[in-house]
Order: sequence, then C-alpha cells, then structure tokens
Amino acid sequence: MNAGVFAREFDGLDRAVQLGVASGSVISVSFPASLPSDAEPDHPLLDRVDDYLAGSEDHFDDVPVALTVPTDHRRVLDAVRKLPYGETLELRRVMRMADLDPDDEDDVATARAALRENPVPLFVPDHRVSDASGATPDAVARQLRRLESA
Repeated sequence: MNAGVFAREFDGLDRAVQLGVASGSVISVSFPASLPSDAEPDHPLLDRVDDYLAGSEDHFDDVPVALTVPTDHRRVLDAVRKLPYGETLELRRVMRMADLDPDDEDDVATARAALRENPVPLFVPDHRVSDASGATPDAVARQLRRLESA
C-alpha cells in the first residue's frame, strides 16, 4: 500500500475523503470540505470507498489500520470495527463488547472519547454507533447510515 496522503472528492458526501497511509497501514481518515492541494487522488482504498459510496457492500475489515491510541480507547475502537455493515448499535452495547461498564460514568466518558478521537473513521465505522458522536462528521455519518440501510 502506497505511503502518503491521498484524497478524492465524492459527490455522495459533498466533501472529500482523505487518507493518511504509512508502513502499509491507514493511520488517518478525515472528511475535509474541499480537496487538499497536497493530496494524491489515486489510491486503491479510494477506489473501494468510491464503490462503497456507489452502493457496493464493503466492511473494510481487511484494511490494515494503525491505531496509536490508549489501550482503553483501542478496546472500544476494536469493538466498533466488528460492527457489521448496515447495522447500528447503541453505545451501551458497544461498551459491553469492549468489556466496559455502561453504568460507570468514567467508562462512558472513555467510550465517548474513543469515538470522538477515532483516527480512522470509515475503517473503524463509528457511524454505526447510533447514540454517540464519533470522528465522522454528523452529516457524513447520517449519509453513511442511509447508504448502508438501502
């Protein structure tokens, strides 16, 4: 997998998808409002994103990601990565999958922070958590949920 910064605009999102890739793994995903001038447009993962946005089911679970996050955040993000295409779960269920207590305020704060700070949304699909904001912008998350439920 080529290293660098890659981005492409997608009409279905009304914004770009930007990937940071290093050492064969995705290290960052963002959704800038306009195409960054320093990003390359050609990358096989952007082709897959294009197919996904056109309606092809893709779990992206085979995409290597490098998560440099605290261990408790990793547990939450690993649980979110397992959420099936087209399904959404409440944060309480995700927390149970991550062995966190949904009735413990500190664990809830940890889970919410992990989602907000998710460095690789789309490949760790925080848009599939129905009642907590993730790193995917709200408008994009709604569009991805609509796409996956079609």
